[in-house]
Amino acid sequence: MGNSEIRRLDREIEKTRKKLEAVRRGEWWPLTARERLAMSRALASGARSAHRDRSTRGAENRMDSLGSSVEMRLTAELTALHGERQRLITEAARAKAARKSSGWF
Repeated sequence: MGNSEIRRLDREIEKTRKKLEAVRRGEWWPLTARERLAMSRALASGARSAHRDRSTRGAENRMDSLGSSVEMRLTAELTALHGERQRLITEAARAKAARKSSGWF
């Protein structure tokens, strides 16, 4: 559980942070397949409503709701990764302190 694990977590944190920023900009690449499908359905539904000269409010609400749920998912993932990183750092510090205290000088 050394620095390699912490570096791996740092890379995962950076990836997740980039995904979250992309979702906030309205990009679709960080979405899962199920989320993309739901977003496409809402988009098609809105296009159909617009074509029939009806309100697109329902489709817009679904797309906004889906976007916010993706943001929540990525934020929770980021929080979990930060917690895991902190746990590893604490564990490494305890191990180092135990090694230092076991010395005879």
